[in-house]
Amino acid sequence: MKISILNGPNLNLLGTREPSIYGHQTLSDIEAMVAAHAPGHEIEFFQTNREGELVDAIQGAAREADALILNAAAYTHTSIAIHDSLKAASLPKVEVHLSNPAAREAFRHHSYVSPVVDVVIAGAGPVGYCLAVDAVLALAERRAAATENA
Repeated sequence: MKISILNGPNLNLLGTREPSIYGHQTLSDIEAMVAAHAPGHEIEFFQTNREGELVDAIQGAAREADALILNAAAYTHTSIAIHDSLKAASLPKVEVHLSNPAAREAFRHHSYVSPVVDVVIAGAGPVGYCLAVDAVLALAERRAAATENA
């Protein structure tokens, strides 16, 4: 199974940016942890600080991957374009956040991503990415079983 894991703005700064909120692990550390967690699956990590590149990556994942995990970071709260690209993607989708946006500033309480994904994982720190992998695998399995029984 090919799983595309897309990351939005400032996640390239993990490990140094606000470690009291985001921890000390880098995005590369998280990528290695996920690869070890999901042997036998093709894991594709991507990070960008640009909204349009993230939209392009979502569209690419919809065409080329079996499942999508997205940490849209700040774009979670601002991007209708990301919402629309996710809405158009019919593969299993999980939104993941290292911190719990609902427990932070009021402007982080609204997500344009949550309404158009299957699962939301927030506040689990880096292990949330492994939980997201487990979720997309379960979603894909459930979809395959439903297709077989249809």
